[in-house]
Amino acid sequence: MQTENIKFREKLGYGVGDLAGSFIWAASGMFLTFFYTDVVGISAAVVGTLLLVARIFDAFVDIGVGALVDKTNSKYGKARPWLLWFAIPYGIAGVLLFSAPDLGPTGSLIYAYATYLLVNVMYSAVNIPYGTLNSLITQNAYQRSLLNIFRMVSALTGTLIVMTMTMPLVQTFGGGKGGWFGTFALFGTLAAFLFLITFRSTKERVKPSVVQKNVPFKKSIKGLFRNKYWLLMVIIMLVFNISSSVGTAVTIYYAQYILQNKDLVGLLGAVSIFPLFIGLLFIAPIIKRFGKRNASIGGLIIVLLGSIFMLINPENLTVIIISLIVKAIGSVPMVSSLFAMLADTIEYGEWKTGMRNEGLVYSAGSFGSKTGSGIGAALVGWLLALGGYLGGQDTISGNASNMIEFLYIYMPIILNAILLLLLIPYKLDEEYPQIIEDLSAARNI
Repeated sequence: MQTENIKFREKLGYGVGDLAGSFIWAASGMFLTFFYTDVVGISAAVVGTLLLVARIFDAFVDIGVGALVDKTNSKYGKARPWLLWFAIPYGIAGVLLFSAPDLGPTGSLIYAYATYLLVNVMYSAVNIPYGTLNSLITQNAYQRSLLNIFRMVSALTGTLIVMTMTMPLVQTFGGGKGGWFGTFALFGTLAAFLFLITFRSTKERVKPSVVQKNVPFKKSIKGLFRNKYWLLMVIIMLVFNISSSVGTAVTIYYAQYILQNKDLVGLLGAVSIFPLFIGLLFIAPIIKRFGKRNASIGGLIIVLLGSIFMLINPENLTVIIISLIVKAIGSVPMVSSLFAMLADTIEYGEWKTGMRNEGLVYSAGSFGSKTGSGIGAALVGWLLALGGYLGGQDTISGNASNMIEFLYIYMPIILNAILLLLLIPYKLDEEYPQIIEDLSAARNI
């Protein structure tokens, strides 16, 4: 079993892959609903449906990409070559996503569907292999956690850059549709370049414990559904991404209409992310001591307390900032552990079924992520429409204002409480050492 320590250079090279993804993917989560409603002029309800349909379609694309990754056999490995093949197409798709040619109402909607579906497919083609790469670099659970921490630091860096720089860059590039195009031409170029760095700086080492021929797709899928911890992680990732998607998509509306200043979106993003940076510097020994599951449960309790604190005065910026800081601190264990927990289910599945299928595990886990993100984004669009929100208005109705507050404050409380309950039956941290020992013994037979 491959359990050697991974050098800093490789950890950093792996991590910047999520920085690459964030320039387009995180930006779409934060600004695409606003871009469609207030720049392109598509109604909130239609946007909600668009985002859900595209994400659910792409969730099935993920399964196909995962199966193809498992069957890939090149001189670069099974996951790394995908980064080489699709880094540049992903960057180009991101530029097209935030372009808004004058095609009329119907043409603009068709263009929105086409480009959003394209970005989702290109993201699957780089993100599924990228996630799979963690499990191919090492089988050491702690080293995987460290790789995931580097990944999350990079993702947060990308999110912070996107949150704080997007609107200023849009203005720098002239505002309006041209400003959005110029901004994402820059972001798309950076995304492609960084994915290529990940390709060059990582190495695949892990091999199956028993030499196996290509497992039929149907048999692999049946094996997944015998993996109870993978099933649990898919549900956890679904709920986690609904919560994340709602939070990121509604922030700009909350800043503009509740706090009366849309430029505060950068500040709200910064105070949500800086505590995560600090927390990630200290979380590794905590995870090593208490385990990923226990640390995440403790963190979610802190997140709930921070969310409840916001109810003191939802329109007071100081209260909101304090609440966001507390929530960010509490979210550190979950953010740093989520993908490492998913990676650990690969060994459980191999131990349980005799089949090792990294690509399908990550693609099906991504199914939960994509579907969750789609549901979250759709909820924002649909509920804004239900509240009577109309894009591009200087003022909004009381119902629309109340709906924005519900999405920003109450929805996260509900979803994080569900996450806490879902983590209780996850016991793989305790079982993992024996599983690795058994797999090692099988390999040596």
